[in-house]
Amino acid sequence: MIISIQKPTRKAMRALFSCGIMIAAAAPLSAQYVTQKGNDSTTPLHLLKPDYPTPYGETKPADIKVVLDRVYNYLDATTYAQLIDKDSKAEISNLKKVNSNTILKPGDFRLLSYEWGVTYTGMLEAGAATGDKKYTDYAVKRVNFIADAVSAFKSYLKSNPGATTPVRSVLDPHALDDAGSLCASFIKTARTGQVKGDIRPVIDNFVNYIMTKEFRLKDGTLARNRPQPNTLWLDDLYMSLPALAQMGVLTGDKKYFDEAVKQYQLFTKRMFNEERGLYMHGWVQDMNPHPQFHWARANGWAIMTKIELLDALPENHPGRAEILNYLRKHAAGLAARQHGTGFWHQLLDRNDSYLETSATAIYAYCIARAVNKGWLDAKAYGPMALLAWNAVATKVNAKGQVEGTCVGTGMGFDPAFYYYRPVNNYAAHGYGPVLLAGAEVYRLLQQHPFEINDSSVQMIK
Repeated sequence: MIISIQKPTRKAMRALFSCGIMIAAAAPLSAQYVTQKGNDSTTPLHLLKPDYPTPYGETKPADIKVVLDRVYNYLDATTYAQLIDKDSKAEISNLKKVNSNTILKPGDFRLLSYEWGVTYTGMLEAGAATGDKKYTDYAVKRVNFIADAVSAFKSYLKSNPGATTPVRSVLDPHALDDAGSLCASFIKTARTGQVKGDIRPVIDNFVNYIMTKEFRLKDGTLARNRPQPNTLWLDDLYMSLPALAQMGVLTGDKKYFDEAVKQYQLFTKRMFNEERGLYMHGWVQDMNPHPQFHWARANGWAIMTKIELLDALPENHPGRAEILNYLRKHAAGLAARQHGTGFWHQLLDRNDSYLETSATAIYAYCIARAVNKGWLDAKAYGPMALLAWNAVATKVNAKGQVEGTCVGTGMGFDPAFYYYRPVNNYAAHGYGPVLLAGAEVYRLLQQHPFEINDSSVQMIK
């Protein structure tokens, strides 16, 4: 029942106070509010319009698409699938002519960064969710280009060993950052059936690096020797495990699923705080006592890894139940710390640290995905995801840039390190998560519509 109140009668007042007002999501939220001045006897004060800093109860698929298009248009215009001569800037279209003076045409972002692996995946999800082919084409075009460029430089290096190339991180990965995120996105793009270039050697090389070359602790845990010897980075869950899980899907070989689950377990037993429902950013062997800094984006990589694993693992894999259990624990820990604006703080449990966009976008995606897949309760978590998306959407400016994203961040053991990390519109970490969040919340609205019941967002199924 929708009641529009100008000069409320006593009968109308009794109806308003005795029962809630239910308004479908398709109706304008403003229809339920009263604006005239009054007192407790003359005005239903509970229907006064709140001064929300973030749009509330107004999430619509068409509006999400506008934001996604804005991001797409910006990225498509500023990330080039092109090789040029470093000095003359002339395009090199004949790949047989690449040499040590050939570079990737610089754009606003790097096509071969781990952040852009997330962006390719985000474009694929946006295409699948909205049915708009241009998003999928963005990823396909660039992965095709990368496959062809890598092949050309491999041929060049046969006669010019040791020469400098712009694809060194692909041909000779030095870290999980070089390999995992891109690898997962390349496999997903290849699975569209639209990649004509030979991307499989790139995929195999990345997976080989993760499986056999990355430094490990004695028990086999993937690790780094910075900033301290024998250090685990929570980020490395995403920089490795989605690639292994996707390799399992691609090849059908169970060993990749098993290794991904094993690594997840090894990280979680050291880094998940059961009481808080949050992960610590870093863990250093033999550090005692161990400071715990619950950095938001690292927790994003951790929950997104769980989503990736649950998406890829066979239903009968013995590791699924444990991962699902920790997804629910982690989601509960995050839900308890969402700010009233919809964002999360840079340090999740420190409310005087700034509100950060990329982590908020990751959480919006992961929570919406988990609801859509039936892993989390829609009525409990749907409103959280909608609010998070509404917050993120306010940070996409007219140009399509994502504002409020923390720049690349190492590991620290004091609060100042995290509190004062800069934010920048060119921090590449924000773009893939925004695309993912928009795509999944778009699906959420289709699968789990909401209504406004007595002024609050309620999922109706």
